[in-house]
Amino acid sequence: MKEIEINHLFDLSHTIARELFERKRYPFEILPEISDFIVKLGNMLSEDLFEKRGENIWVAKSATVAPTAYLNGPLIIDEGAEIRHCAFIRGSAIVGKNAVVGNSTELKNVILFDCVQVPHYNYVGDSILGYKSHMGAGSITSNVKSDKTLVEVKVNGKPLATGLKKMGAVLGDEVEVGCGSILNPGSVIGAHTNIYPLSSVRGYVPSGSIYKKQGEVAQKEIRN
Repeated sequence: MKEIEINHLFDLSHTIARELFERKRYPFEILPEISDFIVKLGNMLSEDLFEKRGENIWVAKSATVAPTAYLNGPLIIDEGAEIRHCAFIRGSAIVGKNAVVGNSTELKNVILFDCVQVPHYNYVGDSILGYKSHMGAGSITSNVKSDKTLVEVKVNGKPLATGLKKMGAVLGDEVEVGCGSILNPGSVIGAHTNIYPLSSVRGYVPSGSIYKKQGEVAQKEIRN
């Protein structure tokens, strides 16, 4: 299932967590290791660029964090990132360079690549968001199946076991998710894909496509 391999989804030059990705084949294999990796990496970060705030929380000195934001570790907030009013970071999170975590957005066990935007009322849990991906207002990742069974990723009708009870979504580079959309457990969105507003997404959505609704996915037109 090459479509959902790490090298097909991401440009690893756009994350401080590159080393973690290089050791894996599929992105969901990274999720159980995020917390330990943050602690290891955080202790090696430059004190000229980062300050330590509390236990296992490292914030770049060039980042902006609203006084009303809640930060819990392990956590790394990279250079130029913006954490806005009432953002809720529960822990095990990497917020990439120049990323935006907005009002009432909640993060838990996630990696946001550089320039990711989750700016308005988003829940992102047990998920990975690639470079310049954007989640519209009110769009969320659902990370636990209703029957509590282990999550599978379905690619062209074929299931791939993750071994995980909790897995939200994986967004490739430059994915646009429309407002009010739900990304169901095990969703993988290929790079440069658009998701229509109010969508309920399951399984794999090919790269370079437009997801209109379940069963209706169109390829993007390439314009010169």
